[in-house]
Amino acid sequence: MNVPNLKEARKRSDKPVLYKEEQLLYSNELAGKKYFLRTYGCQMNEHDSEEIKGILDFLGMEPIEDMESADVIILNTCAIRENAHDKVFGYLGRIKHIKKERPEVIVALGGCMSQEEHIVEEILTRHPYINIVFGTHNIHELGNYLLNCLPGKQDIEVYSIEGDVIENVRYKRDSKITAWVNIIYGCDKFCTYCIVPYTRGKERSRKLDQIVKEVEALKQEGYQEVTLLGQNVNAYGHDLDENVEFADLLEAVAKTNIPRIRFVTSHPWNFTDKMIDAIAKYDNIMPYIHLPIQSGSDRILKLMGRRYTKEEYKELYQKMKERIPNVAITTDIIVGFPGETESDFESTLDIVESCQFDGAFTFIFSPREGTPAAKMQDDTPLEEKEERLRRLNERVNYYSRLNNEKLLEHTVPVLILGQSEKDASKVYGYTDTMKLVNVEAPKETIGKIIDVLITDAKSFSLDGKVKEPMKVS
Repeated sequence: MNVPNLKEARKRSDKPVLYKEEQLLYSNELAGKKYFLRTYGCQMNEHDSEEIKGILDFLGMEPIEDMESADVIILNTCAIRENAHDKVFGYLGRIKHIKKERPEVIVALGGCMSQEEHIVEEILTRHPYINIVFGTHNIHELGNYLLNCLPGKQDIEVYSIEGDVIENVRYKRDSKITAWVNIIYGCDKFCTYCIVPYTRGKERSRKLDQIVKEVEALKQEGYQEVTLLGQNVNAYGHDLDENVEFADLLEAVAKTNIPRIRFVTSHPWNFTDKMIDAIAKYDNIMPYIHLPIQSGSDRILKLMGRRYTKEEYKELYQKMKERIPNVAITTDIIVGFPGETESDFESTLDIVESCQFDGAFTFIFSPREGTPAAKMQDDTPLEEKEERLRRLNERVNYYSRLNNEKLLEHTVPVLILGQSEKDASKVYGYTDTMKLVNVEAPKETIGKIIDVLITDAKSFSLDGKVKEPMKVS
């Protein structure tokens, strides 16, 4: 049994990263068994679940949407906010009932929650029916844990290590059109509110040639879009001996000629002019950037450990707007960080007014046990935080709609991803600037990039129709 240790998880050393090949040993013991997988959290968790499904598929297991009938139940969890914890533990109540009725069911919990000391302590004391707990560093070992699972035994294998890089991972991807591609794991920023550096380990980049090889294979399989993925993508390369940075990787991936390239998430502190130039230079690098600001107050930004000022962020924002044609920029904002005054919050509203973001993910501060911000004095009543969030969302939504309305009666390229669930006569997809569009078009357009005339604009989506004659790429 290995349990997480927050103190160990914080350590960073100069020890070289180990690059390993994923090695799955086949056994028919689980062939034909049904599994239920539920995923919480960010894009990295979604991609981790694709790896989990790849392992289970290799072992001959079959996915099922009815948890009550599953032989194996896996929760891939998130630790970024308290409500994510609450959702998982609420779901465990249902699973406990299933285990009482069918003790042979294997229950496994993975993801970022399993990397937290207090969560594992709670599992040991209150949830002994969970058979397997695995962390973010050892997903590739899940097959072995399942094959060696013994009735009535609780196997906890969570490592608080800096982390290695596993290559040639077997994924069972959720889409045949778009794909996630990991480029860097972990984070070294240690923003005071964030648990991710503890749960995901240190920043460690994949080798450039391995990433390009993966993208080229996806292109050959017919994928239209890849999203380069990492907790902080633009820190890519700083730990490699190859003298490369994220801008070099962007250019190398662009030269594969895959139709669309995106990336998430960027930290303003690492965003270089060379990156801006690369995005502007290549048509297949989409003009969409998610650039978290978190707060508009310099005092709060310093308390958050964000390493930039409001003015530095605005200067970077303006450079992007001036040098990247048609760029759309979205952001993240936290309301009610410990010590945030009304004046601090007004500074946040001010940068929203100044930047007029295309959209924003907004949250009330959620303390994460073990992070510095969790120990900071927080005197602001929840009702006041909720009111600030309401005011913030009002302004964010106003500018989101305003930016969407600029596309009215314009023709834009849209990658069609699927059929509308609400209207069978429509399909949906995303513009190059990552705006959701519901389109009057036949389902034969799914998987293709088509020209769409925008006919209506809302705060969170657009409506459109096929531009005649239809141009498809």
